[in-house]
Amino acid sequence: MKLKTIVKVGSLALLSALAVTAVTSKNEASAASKKETVTLATVGTTKPFSYEKDGKLTGYDIEVARAVFKGSSKYKLKIQKTSWTSVFSGLDSDKFQIGANNISYSEERAAKYLYSNPTATNPLVLAVNKDSKIKSFDDIAGKSTQVVQGTSTAKLLEDYNKEHPDAKTEINYTSEEIGPMLLNVDNGKYDYKIFETQTIKTIVKEQGLDNIKIRELDLDSNDKPYVYFVFAQDQKDLQTFVNKRIKTLYDNGTLEKLSKKFLDGSYLPDKADIK
Repeated sequence: MKLKTIVKVGSLALLSALAVTAVTSKNEASAASKKETVTLATVGTTKPFSYEKDGKLTGYDIEVARAVFKGSSKYKLKIQKTSWTSVFSGLDSDKFQIGANNISYSEERAAKYLYSNPTATNPLVLAVNKDSKIKSFDDIAGKSTQVVQGTSTAKLLEDYNKEHPDAKTEINYTSEEIGPMLLNVDNGKYDYKIFETQTIKTIVKEQGLDNIKIRELDLDSNDKPYVYFVFAQDQKDLQTFVNKRIKTLYDNGTLEKLSKKFLDGSYLPDKADIK
């Protein structure tokens, strides 16, 4: 074969390869553009479930969500940081499709939103000053605390005051994050804080809050202390997709791996509760 012919054949082959690459890239871009964008809303200040590290959102909830949508041919995940109340108002307005921020179950919330399969267990505990006489939930009468309005803890304490009109606990509503609230317990400004054990243990350790003691919280409730994703009522297809993926991640050990990394141990739901 003459050199001129070889060069011509080689050029044609190169052009053909480039054309195939261009078509493949175009098809991939087209497929990506056809994916439905799902926006997940989180507060990003509830370590170890949702927080910022090196300018990037991470945490147990965040990395579970990324694992859920990894490789999806239908959905593309977008994560957005917002305030706690905006998580739910955004779901109501379809600005967000998923809420994830160490979210627990409540009947009031379940009447308005869809829940995913549980992804972790995270029971409530009492954080008190080491000199406090508060030993249990029965000792909070006349004692002060801070809560963010609309949270499950706020509802718990509001119900307590309705049931104990002559022995109320002092509720101070705030927009502060959990870290400053625990600092206020550590320095004695407030008497106690009820919150999930994983977050309290993480903050107490990282901030060196040596004046805080953590006490078990024995509540008369049938609700399991699980962590969930929530969706707007019209997102049943998305709920189904996420639930299937959570089950897969549970079965293949991914949730266990993420739990050990972010929660410092195996804090998974009972297998029977993963549908």
